[in-house]
Amino acid sequence: MYFVLKRRLFFFFLLLCFGPSLPALYAGPSYKVLYDSTKVKVAESGLSYVDFHQRYRILTEEGSKALNILHLDYDPLSAYVEFREAIIHRRNGEMEVIDLKKRMDYPAPARAIYWGARRQMLPVGRLFPGDELEVKWFRKGFTYALLYDEEDERYIPPMRGHFYDIVEFWSKVPVDRKVYHLDLPDSKTLQYKFYHGKVEVSQRLNDGRKEYTFTLEDIQPFQREANMVALSDVAPKLLLSTSPDWESKSRWFYGVNEDYGSFEWDEEIKAKVDHILLPAQNEYDSIALLTHWVADEIRYSGLSMGEGEGYTLHKATMTFTDRSGVCKDKAGLLVAMLRAAGFESWAAMTMAGSRIDDIPADQFNHSVTVVKLKSGEYRLLDPTWVPFVRELWSSAEQQQEYLMGLPEGAGLMTTPVSPPQAHYLRMEGFSRIDDKGNLMGGFTLSAEGQSDAAVRRLFTSSRKDMWRERIVDALQQAHPAVALRYVDFDDPYDYSDPILIRVEYSIPDYALVDDERIIFTPFLLKAPFKSAMNHLLMETGMEDRQHPFRDRCSREVSISETIAVPPFAQMAYHPPWHFFNGPAGDFEGQLRAEEGNSIVVDVLARFNKRVYEPYEWPSFREVARWHKKYGEEPIILKR
Repeated sequence: MYFVLKRRLFFFFLLLCFGPSLPALYAGPSYKVLYDSTKVKVAESGLSYVDFHQRYRILTEEGSKALNILHLDYDPLSAYVEFREAIIHRRNGEMEVIDLKKRMDYPAPARAIYWGARRQMLPVGRLFPGDELEVKWFRKGFTYALLYDEEDERYIPPMRGHFYDIVEFWSKVPVDRKVYHLDLPDSKTLQYKFYHGKVEVSQRLNDGRKEYTFTLEDIQPFQREANMVALSDVAPKLLLSTSPDWESKSRWFYGVNEDYGSFEWDEEIKAKVDHILLPAQNEYDSIALLTHWVADEIRYSGLSMGEGEGYTLHKATMTFTDRSGVCKDKAGLLVAMLRAAGFESWAAMTMAGSRIDDIPADQFNHSVTVVKLKSGEYRLLDPTWVPFVRELWSSAEQQQEYLMGLPEGAGLMTTPVSPPQAHYLRMEGFSRIDDKGNLMGGFTLSAEGQSDAAVRRLFTSSRKDMWRERIVDALQQAHPAVALRYVDFDDPYDYSDPILIRVEYSIPDYALVDDERIIFTPFLLKAPFKSAMNHLLMETGMEDRQHPFRDRCSREVSISETIAVPPFAQMAYHPPWHFFNGPAGDFEGQLRAEEGNSIVVDVLARFNKRVYEPYEWPSFREVARWHKKYGEEPIILKR
């Protein structure tokens, strides 16, 4: 008890002395990396042998906890890993060698994809600030699985004979020195590029082999910004590849799947295609019906354990039978069904969430479908991202690089910007405030594109008996006391038309009404269905940005409301009329009084794309803040 009291008095003394600056005493990293070394030796087959060597210094108790267990995640179909050495260098100069027999190997935690990934865990034990932990480990192979035959075959990368790597030179803790060393056969030509910074590079010939060394010192934790693009898009990284170009990768991706038979269909698939296409009237109908069937009916779950992981897509017959698969399985099944319907179709690769840079290293995490129209135009389809969405290619993937697997080869391409008008959200309403301040009103909501998807998701993500409750939840985003009096909407699973919802509601004591004033904010401006207006959820406090940022999608929001109010003499205050046009978007807001004691408000907010450059932030911020301003500031009427 005495110790607890004494400790409390000590902290009280610190608080008196340092006040608000007290947290600064404990700021900083919990541990640091003294050095981080990676040595890669590549065989003619492309098989890589990698030795890792790291040394950490513990700075705080939190750092002790963070490093008291070491993990190595791997896929046994493509990589072999093992701990080689682990030593604790105590702060008093003593050394403790960790018994590697304590290593455990077990199935890695997984969600949605269950392909047999594993994890090795090595308990380190108790560490103390000032201790240093030295670790050496080894990996043979690569990070994606493919077909294999003999023992070492499984570790050879998919594009046999070629090597690639993506090396992160950023860190969440300080790194004193990071070294990446590559040892290549003289027969291979390496392309490499260091992005977002400078690195020391040396190269030499050694006994008929090429050696490259990349060194960077004093790496500090990368400072993130809210809604920033992926770290790999802005933080220092090294890309290396012996692949000659993207066209070669495209032809390889086409060939490996055609040779395997990924897109072959059987009579059962053909019968299903014919049935699905019965209502089709034209080319677009056929593509849409097949895309939506695969999107909605094939569950996203990587349960298939047969041949064909990684860049080789599972056979369409397997996915059709299982009625489940991951992105590549859904994409492959759609290719097969489109071919069964008479279309020319292939698979494509992309990177959801970050950029693909120009060095042809395998910067992919997602697979989609490409179909060739009668006009000769290629059209991208994504059955993974469009379940219960009217779009066939999600515009949340605009400004995203992709590589089609075509027989003649293709270069790296970028999906175009989708215009904001294709993703409109419109709310048009009428309401009335009585002498007691009660509000009664109604409005119609319509939406298209990704705005349609955001609203439609209220229904498709819940049971039918909860749909009315989900509408109430959306209204309560604007006011917690709202009561739903009437609602009507079309079948959310019918994609033939944009979603349309009609609502009538009431809110008791919504406005302040007395003998002198009427004070309220228009209900629709308080953003019911805010989940469809991502810009209202973004942090807009910072004035400037150092890095590109992203929104969910391009978007146009249009809100019109007429409010009947008790008699008043004049408008004492209201958000001012504002018009703005900038590179990131536009805003127009106006509020006026009309005869018959009515207030009319019109707001239009438009955001032009998904990914923005830092110089576009002031205009994006301007539009978002003015939209928020109209929903937060009251109208004051003088009686």
